[in-house]
Amino acid sequence: MNVSVKTGFKFFQLLFFVLLVSNCDTKVKKSASESAQPVSYLALGDSYTIGTGIEREHSYPYQLADSLSTLGFKIDTTHIIATNGWTTADLKNGIAEHNPASDFDLVSLLIGVNNQYQWLDIELYKVEFRELLEQAIGFAGGDSKKVFVISIPNYGVTPFAQSKDPETIRRKISEYNALAQDISGEYDVSFINITPISEMAEDDLTLLATDELHPSAKMYSMWIEEMLPTVTHILVP
Repeated sequence: MNVSVKTGFKFFQLLFFVLLVSNCDTKVKKSASESAQPVSYLALGDSYTIGTGIEREHSYPYQLADSLSTLGFKIDTTHIIATNGWTTADLKNGIAEHNPASDFDLVSLLIGVNNQYQWLDIELYKVEFRELLEQAIGFAGGDSKKVFVISIPNYGVTPFAQSKDPETIRRKISEYNALAQDISGEYDVSFINITPISEMAEDDLTLLATDELHPSAKMYSMWIEEMLPTVTHILVP
C-alpha cells in the first residue's frame, strides 16, 4: 500500500469515527428530548464529590448534571450526600442521617480515599463498600443498572503528598480500586476509572485546586468526558 493510499485510508477511518460519534450524540439527544421523565441524581461520596477547594457548581455532580441538560435530559434533582474527610463508615452515618428516597434515576458512589489516608484496615473497606453499594442500588429502586461507581483518584501525584510516600499511596489506592471494581462487577454495576486522569496532575498543576490536593474544575470536566458514555447509556439503554 503506497503512502497516498494509506493517508486516504486513515482519513476515511477518522471520518467514519467522527460520523459515528456524531450519530450517537444525535441519538442520545433525540431520546433525551423525547423523554418526559425528569432525571433525579444522587451522588454519594466525600471531598471529591463535593468539590473541596472549588466552587460547588464546578464539582463533578453538578458538571454531570449540566452536561446531561445540554444533551436534552430534564434534570429534576441533584442531591449530594458527602463531606470532606468522610470514610466509608462516615458515609454510612451520613446516609442514615439524610435518609434519601429510593426512586433515584441515577446514583453514583465514590468513596475510600480517607480509609486509605487514615491507614484503616482494607478489609473494613471491603465490607463497608459492599454495604454502601447495596444501599446505592436500593436508592435506585433496586436497579443496579442505574448505579455507577467512580474510582478513587491517586492523590499521591499531588504536591500535598510528596512527603507522604507517593509510591505506597499509588499502590494502596490501586488495591482499593481493584476491590471496588470487583465488588461492582458482582452487582452488575458500572465502574468508571478516572484514576489515570487524576495522575495527569503530576505534570499539570492546573488540574488541581488551590490546595494542590483536590481536583480543579478542569480535571472534573475531564472526568465528565469519561463518565458520559456510561451515564447516557444508563439513561438511554
